[in-house]
Amino acid sequence: MRKEQLRRMREDKGFVAALDQSGGSTPKALKQYGISEDKYSGDDEMFRLVHEMRARIITNPGFSGNHILGAILFEKTMDNTVEGIPTADYLWTKKKIVPFLKVDKGLEALSDGVQLMKPITNLDSLLERALKANVFGTKMRSVIKEANASGIAANVEQQFVIGKQIFAAGLIPILEPEVDIHAPDRRESETILKQEVKKQLAALPADVKVMFKFTIPVEDNFFADLLGDPHIVRLVALSGGFTQAEANEKLARNNGLIASFSRALLQGLTISQTDAEFTKMMTDSVTAVYNASIT
Repeated sequence: MRKEQLRRMREDKGFVAALDQSGGSTPKALKQYGISEDKYSGDDEMFRLVHEMRARIITNPGFSGNHILGAILFEKTMDNTVEGIPTADYLWTKKKIVPFLKVDKGLEALSDGVQLMKPITNLDSLLERALKANVFGTKMRSVIKEANASGIAANVEQQFVIGKQIFAAGLIPILEPEVDIHAPDRRESETILKQEVKKQLAALPADVKVMFKFTIPVEDNFFADLLGDPHIVRLVALSGGFTQAEANEKLARNNGLIASFSRALLQGLTISQTDAEFTKMMTDSVTAVYNASIT
């Protein structure tokens, strides 16, 4: 199974859906879906509602392995079921969509122009659970807000250190050093970022495999020279706050870079839609993001 999933992630056409909104971003995801905060009380009810939303998305015929290669899950989503089947198993056995797990615990305060990840204190046990749940890989996010060379170097180093731990546990890590789209010196930040990524890649043992989730770069095809690196399974891109139309237009100009959108992918989906309306919106969104990802 893992060999087939690795082959699929490396070779097939499509994109990665990000369904991994966690505690801090879940209210925003529910609000976008049409459920305001006054409609629920407490975390348990909030997570129940967001799982119902995700289950509706995952089971929808528009959410298809014909277009979607992988899906990133929140920990509670991994632990839950869809139509009575553990979520990761449902994705792979019913849709041929490769399951990933978000493992970071949020961000530290801004320092040296970046926000590093908070310590992932339960990482070993979480990775063990993910393997038992038939998850293929992980994702973890940190943020770059300024073109600070030492801060960006620390950010990338942290991603690689934890990424190697994840790979050693038997999973493929998606490293996500996000550059804030509102950063005034974003082009310079991306230049430093790529230099640090290349430095860390050159020091990796030959067998280690990783993926990257980058902000769609200011300069088209800026990350194209990373595509041939033998360590890299795939490069994916976050929408970063762009609308779906903006993100698709920018992504389509970056050959070999595929989407891993969250808000932009789910834009326009609401709880009040009929099944037919929901399916049309889902299908249209998936098709548009897919087309932008296969350039």
